[in-house]
Amino acid sequence: MKILIIEDEKDLRDTLVASLAKEKYLLETASDLDSAFEKIAIYDYDCILLDITLPDGSGLDILSKLKTLGKSDNVIILSAKNSLDDKVKGLALGADDYITKPFHVAELNARIKAVFRRKNLDGKNTVEMGNVRLNLEERSLTIDNDAVHLNRKEFDILNYFLLNKNRMISKTALAERVWGDHIDQADNFDFIYYQIKNLRKKLQQAEATVDIKSIYGVGYKLSEK
Repeated sequence: MKILIIEDEKDLRDTLVASLAKEKYLLETASDLDSAFEKIAIYDYDCILLDITLPDGSGLDILSKLKTLGKSDNVIILSAKNSLDDKVKGLALGADDYITKPFHVAELNARIKAVFRRKNLDGKNTVEMGNVRLNLEERSLTIDNDAVHLNRKEFDILNYFLLNKNRMISKTALAERVWGDHIDQADNFDFIYYQIKNLRKKLQQAEATVDIKSIYGVGYKLSEK
């Protein structure tokens, strides 16, 4: 899951990154309006944690922009203000949830997972195709009810494929989703090729009824055999 944290308080931002990284999320950060606008214009996120009070303006301006882009339904507002007006404005702009500082990271994590389930899985914790079943809560894969071990990137790749069944996924989109905006520093996509190769091998050995097909020069597609 790819998350953008928009928060100007460095200590809190660092705490969130350290804590949420333990959940195997792909995390990116922004500390002001300009950097946040730049990221949301280029990248897609499964969840955005949005501080309302930023040094160069209001987080509600970002939320307004997200609404015009059709991306505001995956936002959790973070605010030190226990203000009904802020909450009403944020929810009216399409935010999914609202949490007041200070908060426990465990509670925030539970809300993040709830946003993801509502947005992508109709409230479920699993995604399936053929005899392949991925449990997002446990980060586990079973094929015909037998457990198959995946490393972190293999899991994230398969998760993204299963959320986009039978759809062509470009190498660039896959790289951005699984590796984040640091992909800009890569010279080529060879690292994706090797992860896909290993994932295919594991699926074949477990006799999965799905296959990752290469679309020459473009990307990949997950479909049933």
